[in-house]
Parts: sequence; structure tokens; C-alpha cells
Amino acid sequence: MVVPAALIQGASRGLGLQFCKTLLSRQPGLNVIATCRSPVQAEELQKLKSEPSTGGRLHILGVDVKNESQIEEAAGNVEKQFGQLDLLVNCAAILHPTGRGETSLKDVNLQGLQETCITNAFGPLLMGKHFGKLLTKGGGSIGVQSNDAKPNHSGVLVNISAKVGSITDNALGGWYSYRMSKAALNMATKNLSIELGRGKSKVICVSLHPGTVDTALSRPYHKNVKNLFTTEHSVSKLLTVIDSLTVLDSGKFFTYDRELLPF
Repeated sequence: MVVPAALIQGASRGLGLQFCKTLLSRQPGLNVIATCRSPVQAEELQKLKSEPSTGGRLHILGVDVKNESQIEEAAGNVEKQFGQLDLLVNCAAILHPTGRGETSLKDVNLQGLQETCITNAFGPLLMGKHFGKLLTKGGGSIGVQSNDAKPNHSGVLVNISAKVGSITDNALGGWYSYRMSKAALNMATKNLSIELGRGKSKVICVSLHPGTVDTALSRPYHKNVKNLFTTEHSVSKLLTVIDSLTVLDSGKFFTYDRELLPF
């Protein structure tokens, strides 16, 4: 019997950590693979793993998305242990190496652009590259509507994007690195949806906007936010969207309340 498995990339804090908590509590038979750069330093994640309620279903792997060899090695480990993957959520992201988005051109520099794009766009794409095969073997236990007699897909790949990555929606400018990285991530999602949507074992690939969430990434800007979500609320909304997905949604960009966003 194949046991369903979900992998959360960037799971040491924020949305990634909350995805682990929520998935473990809502689906008793699900194994959750949590990846982060430094597992030893991920105290909250290690604490979660030690809780009796997880029943040994939380597995932690060290993965830095800026290191492709680590991603490839992790994919090999997951294949050996689980043989397939039902859900992959790419959560890790940075606003900018300085923690502040660029407000004008004078703040833009090559290092900031490179680091932000590598973490936010290139890393998730490489995760798709190395875990895509495992997603095609998924059992379709994620993203199945209640009226579906049989799943019409295998696994689900979710890239946590941001509304500011929408080119059409951009009316304020600024935040060059972050906006560009999320726009690139959305393009990666679209490309992945095409390649992983071929054949019988179709993988649903979507970008999701989680809202403005109370995390370290958004903290410098909380005073200007009218609707600030807790991680619990955001993840609950996102999983509702994920549960509703079909292959017809693949390649699209949705908000936490399933509103379709323009690229």
C-alpha cells in the first residue's frame, strides 16, 4: 500500500512550518517531508517532530534551494523512502537580502537581484525539475473535489507566489527584485504545468498568493497592512484552494480565496 506524502520546501518557519502543522493534523495517514537549509537550527520544526501526535510522520531533510546537488540528493532520498509524492509546496522566499524592498532604482544592485531571484524563482524551478518525476507517480489524494469519482491527475505542485508578481496588477512600482522574482516564478509555474501535464500522469501546477501574512518577510511593512493574516488562517485558505484543484486549473495564478490573478 502506497502511503501519501507531501513535501514542504522552506519549512523552518512562517508558512512552510504552518503547512507542516496543518497537514499533519488534518490528514492522519499523510507523511510530511519538511526541508530547510539548517535542520539542526530549525528549533520549532524539531519540536514539532518530537510531538507524539505526529506519530513519526514528519521527516526533515536539509535542502538549500541554491544548491542543486542537495535538491537532487533529497529527491533520491524521498524516492527511496516513499516512491512517490502527492504534494510539493515551495514556500521559501526572501523579500531582499537586506530585508527591505527597493523603493527606487538607486537601491537596485546586482547582488540583491541575484540572491532574490535564485531563492524565489530558480530554487522552486529546480525543485520541480528533480521532484517532478515523483509527482507524476502521486496517487491523486491531494486536490480532489468531493464529486470526483476518480482523480484525473497524479500530484500537485504549488509555488507560493505574491500578488506583487503580477505585471498587469503593478500600479505602484518599486520592490524590483521581489516583483521580478515572483513574475519569473509564475512563468516557471506555467512552463511546469505544460511539461508535467503531458501524458496520463498529469501534475497540477499552480501559483498561489497567500495574502499578506504575519511573517518575518512582511514584518517591516505591517503598519501599512489593513488585512494581516496569521499563518494559520492563510494556510487554511490555501489548502481549501489546493483541495479544489483539477487539471483545468493547472498553470494558473490564484489568490487565497481562489480569485484568478492576471500574470
